[in-house]
Amino acid sequence: MEEKNIVLEAMRKAGEPVNAGKVAELTGLDRKVVDKAFAALKKEGAIVSPIRCKWTPA
Repeated sequence: MEEKNIVLEAMRKAGEPVNAGKVAELTGLDRKVVDKAFAALKKEGAIVSPIRCKWTPA
């Protein structure tokens, strides 16, 4: 799933915890695609939430 890699890379470049809306803004991907990628990344343990509703690479 290529969207996951795009989302993860955008999160790394942001350098701070971000929400799905910000990732959608940074990548130009549809919010639903970002939400789907977030769900998959959470399941894999690739992202963590240090702040409520914000995520960062693990």
